Amino acid sequence: MSSKIPDVPKVSLVEKIGYSAGDGAANLAFQMMMMFQMFFYTDVFGIKATAAGSILLFARLFDAFVDPVAGVLADKTHTRWGKYRPWVLWTAVPFAVFFVLAFTTPDLGERAKVIYAGVTYTLLMAVYSFNNTPYSSLGGVMTSDIRERTSIASVRFVTATMATFVVQGLTLPLVSKFGNGTSSDPRGWFWTIALFAVVAAGLMVVTFFSARERIAPPKDQKSNPKQDMKDMLACVPWKAMFVLTLFLFITLSLFGSAMSYYFNYFVDKQSLYHFLEGFGLVASDISTPWQKFLDMFGLISKDDLSNVFSVGFSFFNMIGQLITLAGVLFLSRFLSDLFGKRNVFLVCMSLTTLFTALFFFVDATDVTTIFIINMLKNAAYAPTIPLLWAMMGDVADFSEWKNHRRATGFCFAGIVFALKAGLGIGGAICGIIIESFGFVSNTAQTATSLLGIRLTSSIIPAVIFSMATLALLFYPITKSSNLKMQAELEERRRNMSASPGGKA
Repeated sequence: MSSKIPDVPKVSLVEKIGYSAGDGAANLAFQMMMMFQMFFYTDVFGIKATAAGSILLFARLFDAFVDPVAGVLADKTHTRWGKYRPWVLWTAVPFAVFFVLAFTTPDLGERAKVIYAGVTYTLLMAVYSFNNTPYSSLGGVMTSDIRERTSIASVRFVTATMATFVVQGLTLPLVSKFGNGTSSDPRGWFWTIALFAVVAAGLMVVTFFSARERIAPPKDQKSNPKQDMKDMLACVPWKAMFVLTLFLFITLSLFGSAMSYYFNYFVDKQSLYHFLEGFGLVASDISTPWQKFLDMFGLISKDDLSNVFSVGFSFFNMIGQLITLAGVLFLSRFLSDLFGKRNVFLVCMSLTTLFTALFFFVDATDVTTIFIINMLKNAAYAPTIPLLWAMMGDVADFSEWKNHRRATGFCFAGIVFALKAGLGIGGAICGIIIESFGFVSNTAQTATSLLGIRLTSSIIPAVIFSMATLALLFYPITKSSNLKMQAELEERRRNMSASPGGKA
């Protein structure tokens, strides 16, 4: 059989952008949890690092039941809008509400704080499942064209990167602006998250009205969650992607959580101050239009060290995300078309592992090198970002091709669970390690506690990155086999449409 894929309808740029809005919404919350959840719990809400880590792990146990249910319900849904689109709309308001509650700091005792944090975080993660599993599945049924699928994922992650840029770059400055001028003011956190939550809900509505579902399960397929689970557990590419996603997000969560401590406690504030001077981000007298614009967002450090952490860490993240955006836009599809998704992922992850480890060897006063390493790390990692979800669409196709059944929602539910498990495990590892090395929040750290912070920002995430890379060696869908599979599936679908009984 020919491996040439028959012509399929193209997805318009407007629809791709509309679909991508949903991932912008998800990343406003996801990036907050990955970058600032541990910091918020320890330095703002006043919870011990190990207790905060336990909260993140408990939510993962709950997710083990929630995520499959989200996938099964999405696959069983039948509406005039499709299977997956309605869930993006239905969960928009609950998502926003629990997002705000998870970053609210009621005046409670120590035990009550832990309970409150655990309940609100778990509920937010549950709503995230019922939103993001159908949303991710939607991307897998918008087209059967593998190049279009990569294009959709690339546009999606341009928007996701923009949301990441906002969260990583503007959160601490906005907290300072809305609060009392510091990064630990609860009022500043509440209003910052409230702003993000309203924007997120609006973006989800945009996705609902923009995207369309074009791939349906075989007409004679009946719902059978038990069979769907059996198919997924026997699917080699799905298992490889599950392990890859788990270790990848353990690393991203661990590194993201640790870097806020790295910048706040390890990086020399005076050296950071002088580094920021070179970019005009320090001013004793805010007078120029540019300085006034930056000051609107709290991106100017006054003539002291009071908010140099907020400005410096935000600038660090912004530079990294700009490079990430360029990599997603110009490299991801280009490289995957040339070499295939799997090969690009392997090489880029290996380089990311190397650059992550280098953070351990930098002196606290060498701020320039810290920024350069971060730029190299983001440049290496950027092309992989859209490929993860494009490859999951390929896995759903592989399962349909092999088993003559399609369970897109169930397929993506397992990956969303792996993602969230990685988020919780990575945060927990960060909390356990830094506290075991003697970390105490809002005070000067000992040499031992600084070593713990440095390890969680470099060597340990690099080791876990390498484990994620190894999982790719077991992913069997190559560029040529993907083309052959897509051609056979498209022909099968056309034969089923032409058959009176709906069977090929």
